[in-house]
Amino acid sequence: MAENRRQPVFSAMSLPNRPAARLSWHMAWRNLPRVRGGRNPLRAFPVFLNEAQRLDAQLPEIDWAVPPAGSMDRWFRAPSGNLAMRTMGAPADPPVLLVPGAMGSKEDFSLMMPVLSDAGYYVISYDLAGQYESASAGPEHLTPPQSHYGYDLFVNDLLAVLESLSGAVHVLGYSFAGIVAQIALARRPDLLRSLCLLSCPPVPGQSFRTVSRVGKFSPLVNDKMHAGLIVWGIRKNFVGVPEPRMNFIRHRFDYTRNESLQDIVGLMKRSPDLRQTLAAAPQPKLVAVGRADVWPQYLHYAFAEAIGARFAAYGTGHGPCEDAPHQLSRDLLALYHSAG
Repeated sequence: MAENRRQPVFSAMSLPNRPAARLSWHMAWRNLPRVRGGRNPLRAFPVFLNEAQRLDAQLPEIDWAVPPAGSMDRWFRAPSGNLAMRTMGAPADPPVLLVPGAMGSKEDFSLMMPVLSDAGYYVISYDLAGQYESASAGPEHLTPPQSHYGYDLFVNDLLAVLESLSGAVHVLGYSFAGIVAQIALARRPDLLRSLCLLSCPPVPGQSFRTVSRVGKFSPLVNDKMHAGLIVWGIRKNFVGVPEPRMNFIRHRFDYTRNESLQDIVGLMKRSPDLRQTLAAAPQPKLVAVGRADVWPQYLHYAFAEAIGARFAAYGTGHGPCEDAPHQLSRDLLALYHSAG
């Protein structure tokens, strides 16, 4: 592991020249309109990289409760109940599904949805069962009814969404939803065209044990206490999230069901090991993280290598979708192009 710790920080566009990680600069360049016009792609591409970083450095404060202009909200009937769904773009375009994690929501992708839809994709996101506007969805609606939120509940909801779309789908799973997306790929590989694991736990089993600084204490508390401590820490805003965004995060907590958070914490302590399955899957994959993520970057890098994925690291914390949306979207577009 010491060798992995010394790995330099790469973006998905500058990985070592090895088969599992190599990305065609020419292919990526063809998807980037800012560098078209007959220029040499190897000259123009770094200009676009700087442009994405510049755009992310100048992100304005937004009201996260306001949907992006041009998006549409609706309900999706899933096995666990009604899920709050947001779409953007033309339904005839290739579909992209962005799945938020625990304590998150579709609003986490508000800055990415316009970028991806403008690039010619039909972008979909939904709140997980029990989370924010999908709070009414839960195990009591399953057949037969159950008492806890389990992996099958979240995976079957995801598969139902994928089956409702036209053709195989580009899927991004954020944090806990990255685990759910891995299981979905293992069960129904025909439904996924590519897979991005954003800030996903990089180790199987008790994934909290490797969280920076506090992970070693996770076995000492039960799921209810653990979930409560996470929520308390987020509400206290120790990481300095801008107040407009914190207002929305606190508002979102008023709707999210506590039992769903507690069950998800328990699930993340029993994360399945699907590394061999993912490595054997032909779909192109991307592991994307913030350099200050809650899990150390060397673990994310080792995970990407184990599953044959590209790797991208940004100058953010756990949420590159909120703080580096243009850079993440840039790397997703290159991933999608590589899927053919």
